[in-house]
Amino acid sequence: MSLFSGRPVRLRSGAAAVVAAGLLTAGLAVPAFAADDPPQTDQLWINEPSEQTLPLGIDGGQPQSRTVDVGLSHDNDNFTVTDGRLTVDVSGLAGVAEVTWPDNCTPSGTSAVCDVPVVPVIGDGYHRQVSLTVRAADGAEVGAQGRITYEATATGGPEGTLTAPHDSFDTTLTVGSGPDLALAPVPAVEKGLPGDERTIPFKVTNDGNESAHGFTVTLSASYGLTDLTRYGACAYTTTDGTDYAPMTHATCTFDQVLAPGDSFELPEPLTVRLAPHALNERLDIDVQPRDGAQDTESENNYTVVPLGAENTADFSVTGDAVSGAAGETRTAELTFTNNGPAWFGNLGSGDPVAQVRLIVPQGTTVTGAPSGCTPRTLTGGYYPNRAGAPRYDCSLRYWVLEDTQRTFAFSVRIDTVVPGATGAVSIHPVFGEFGTYPFDFDPDVTNNTAVLAVN
Repeated sequence: MSLFSGRPVRLRSGAAAVVAAGLLTAGLAVPAFAADDPPQTDQLWINEPSEQTLPLGIDGGQPQSRTVDVGLSHDNDNFTVTDGRLTVDVSGLAGVAEVTWPDNCTPSGTSAVCDVPVVPVIGDGYHRQVSLTVRAADGAEVGAQGRITYEATATGGPEGTLTAPHDSFDTTLTVGSGPDLALAPVPAVEKGLPGDERTIPFKVTNDGNESAHGFTVTLSASYGLTDLTRYGACAYTTTDGTDYAPMTHATCTFDQVLAPGDSFELPEPLTVRLAPHALNERLDIDVQPRDGAQDTESENNYTVVPLGAENTADFSVTGDAVSGAAGETRTAELTFTNNGPAWFGNLGSGDPVAQVRLIVPQGTTVTGAPSGCTPRTLTGGYYPNRAGAPRYDCSLRYWVLEDTQRTFAFSVRIDTVVPGATGAVSIHPVFGEFGTYPFDFDPDVTNNTAVLAVN
């Protein structure tokens, strides 16, 4: 199971959290629809960068080229969508930027129609099928701006034709000058074992047109990563997991000047160790120029390195048994436990790790539900009142440690004595019914269910 699909979300130190930007932007799980009731709607989308900086040349030379990647996707995997036609209008770039069209685009004047033969579903892979090469126009000055706009149609969907929302997608290009610190790609670590030490390749290159006079490197290692390499140029802190998932954070300051084209590597290899409780881990790396310099391309300053460990986390739930006469109210405690040995966190999306669900027993009424427990109809629909619902879904935080235990205490009134009445207690992923999106790291799902027994 990968928690790092799609665009990564940055982990921040101290009072910072797993940010829900694009939560994940890209990479968010999508609710599953029942097979017997598929939705009959679909929507075509254009996936474009909102902005891009175009650097001038080095020492007055030819401006540097950049790539603007654009693509199409649609919502509903019940439909096959083909023959995508992306219309790209660059009339707003006059005097600011020049565009070189890729082979799958047919230009005409200041626009082009680009072919996307098969349009993928959102969340299913990479959706940038058209790559435009752009550079600052000759004579363009720093700060000059222009805009590319997009429209799109495709064949498919419930009506046979899909159209992206009109006037909704564009990219602003800005002519700039400065350093561009770019991290080299780092491959994911897969199928590691607890206790393994792994070396993380690290290299930063200045792809800009001006020197970087010093820079900072920030490292954020998730809870299942230990023994982060210590460098004299770095200050290290850890968070305790009170408000956010625990992690190790390092801020490193380097005075080295990186001229255009120069590269930098750390004084010794960057290594981390997979802890005994490691499962799906991540190391966030960020680099920024110092002295107030503005990096001309921020997207390549940051990367997330996924590190997966072959480990398990045994989730379980415990029910309760209460008894009483008609009219009496009792407290029923439902307890979630992670029996380890691994911790687990939705570090990419920030979604709750799981939900503990209670189906209220016959003859009883919930008069008080814990915070974090949402009242529902039996089928999971909206229920208007906190008390009296037939079902409650109780969300955990976005992470649980290897020994986390969380108890949800309900006030339950016995309205009618029904000997042997029981209510179902179970653990579910946030999206989808139990079994649709199973906890594939859980070695024993038999303890994912229990009962609340009354009398």
